[in-house]
Amino acid sequence: MEAKRVKKRRIVLVPVPAQGHVTPMMHLGKALYAKGFSITVVLTQYNRVSSSKDFSDFHFLTIPCSLTESDLHTLGPLKFLMKLNPICESSFKNCLSNLLEEQGNDIACVVYDEYMYFSQAAVKEFQLPSVVFSTTSATAFVCRCVLARVNAESFIKDMKDLEAQDKVFPGLHPLRYKDLPTSVFGSLESLHKMYCEVSNVRTASAVIINTASCLESSSLAWLQRELQLPVYPIGPLHIAASAPCSSLLEEDRSCIEWLDKKKPSSVVYISLGSLALMETKDMLEMAWGLSNSNQPFLWAIRPGSIPISEWTESLPEEFSKLVSERGYIVKWAPQMEVLRHPSVGAFWSHCGWNSTLESIGEGVPMICRPFTGDQRVNARYLESVWRIGVLLEGELEKETVERAVKMLIVDKEGEDMRKRAIDLKEKLEASLGSGDLSCSSLDELVNFYKYKILK
Repeated sequence: MEAKRVKKRRIVLVPVPAQGHVTPMMHLGKALYAKGFSITVVLTQYNRVSSSKDFSDFHFLTIPCSLTESDLHTLGPLKFLMKLNPICESSFKNCLSNLLEEQGNDIACVVYDEYMYFSQAAVKEFQLPSVVFSTTSATAFVCRCVLARVNAESFIKDMKDLEAQDKVFPGLHPLRYKDLPTSVFGSLESLHKMYCEVSNVRTASAVIINTASCLESSSLAWLQRELQLPVYPIGPLHIAASAPCSSLLEEDRSCIEWLDKKKPSSVVYISLGSLALMETKDMLEMAWGLSNSNQPFLWAIRPGSIPISEWTESLPEEFSKLVSERGYIVKWAPQMEVLRHPSVGAFWSHCGWNSTLESIGEGVPMICRPFTGDQRVNARYLESVWRIGVLLEGELEKETVERAVKMLIVDKEGEDMRKRAIDLKEKLEASLGSGDLSCSSLDELVNFYKYKILK
């Protein structure tokens, strides 16, 4: 009887409605399901995840929300999330109430993305355990905690001081002011308010971070000390969970056949994530630099990533000529399959944390062009701490692009980066072995919530 009850323990997941947040949350769900939990995923109407064959064992619920798709575009992600939280609080309470009534008292805990902090009010009301899930790096989490504590006026003044941009931010070495996780989608005032919310763990009993100690031991130690909560590094989850991709965009697998015809470690794979926008000028500079490098490249250009254009139709004919000889263009690529392909020698990325972990996990060095938020933190670490990336800052010029590509694909420096990337890959794989930190962290978390007797 007891064994049957243990198998039914349920974990409720609350992801942010964005690709970079949904993917690791679904990976976490797979990892927890494999450990014997039932999984319920609570979505807003903006999530595009469904109970496909990959997640057919999950229970999906949708909570109502008065915000519209046009609100998302008008407000931008930052203000949208700040409005979403108070709006969803009541509907999530109703959702949990119905779950408890229908399923019985089998909810082991609620795991919510740090940006979906409305979850805490419902969790507190029903006296359920909760866990904060950070889909970014531990270092980015540290940054949010530090910035939430600084005086708002001083922070805003310093961030607008051009002379301060290249200075290291106190206590966050080697991060400079310009590396801090600020957003192009909102004001510094709004950002500071948001960081005050997300860094407040409230009544949560633990924090999960999709990272590994071999990458961020000092940042994890800082969080453990400052938050006074168990901090579990259980990543990289895409490896730990052996989970399928939960892409919100349709993947074009025709590029794999194209890659099959290329020499080992010769191709530059380019993908700038699900949010970044590219100006026509930058697209042309990239195309010129890539063409001049004489290296083949696979370029994923997301529909809507070029302003006032559905896809590439607004780009001049010059662009098509530049990419036609050595390039292959898709709207979205099966990224994990691409990165592990033997012909891929470098990854030009926006440096979102998922992409960063996936690249390190395959031993592929990176060209770093961060766009917003924690991407800047990751890019700085890739270049200056892990030393497996080259950071492109300032105006994008074809000479810089050509030089970066040749450095990673052709030059001795790129070969050294590749060796360091492979070394990090091996350390990550080792951290997921039985008895190692990421594996033991997941087991510790699972054992606590699987056998905890609820009130």
